[in-house]
Amino acid sequence: MRSSNWDQELAELRVEQERDAGIARARKSLTAKGSLECVGCGEDIDQERREALPSARRCLECQTKLERSNGR
Repeated sequence: MRSSNWDQELAELRVEQERDAGIARARKSLTAKGSLECVGCGEDIDQERREALPSARRCLECQTKLERSNGR
């Protein structure tokens, strides 16, 4: 039975580590420096969008297209 408890604890630790890594990635993406120009179309990203999401790398139109193509 000891092995079973160890396996359970190890699995829980892995889940916690994956969760923590995911949170760290999300935080980094939100605090990352954005762009003045869209990486999709090259047009300027609206000031309002950059204020709302400083890490924005795409204009609203390109971001919307990307999310729709990814099934969001």
